[in-house]
Amino acid sequence: MVDTGRHTMNLSGWTLSNAEHHTYRFTHLRLAGHASVRVHTGTGRDTAADVYQDRRDHAWNDDHDTATLRDGNGRVADAKSWGHRGHRR
Repeated sequence: MVDTGRHTMNLSGWTLSNAEHHTYRFTHLRLAGHASVRVHTGTGRDTAADVYQDRRDHAWNDDHDTATLRDGNGRVADAKSWGHRGHRR
């Protein structure tokens, strides 16, 4: 996730989720302007550049999924989709 603006954003209470309702809630994270943070599915120690969902199982579908970022009020701030639903190999 990238803050494309100049100002620091307080992401505390924001969520990142997919269509299957796997949800990560940001806590105590301030993202500096023009900075980025990587959200990992697995376990680890949160830093300013990397946060971890502390999940032991897979949360994202590699073939197709949508990641939705919501602000602290539940409003969609951004969404990113990949793959095609119904696509057969």
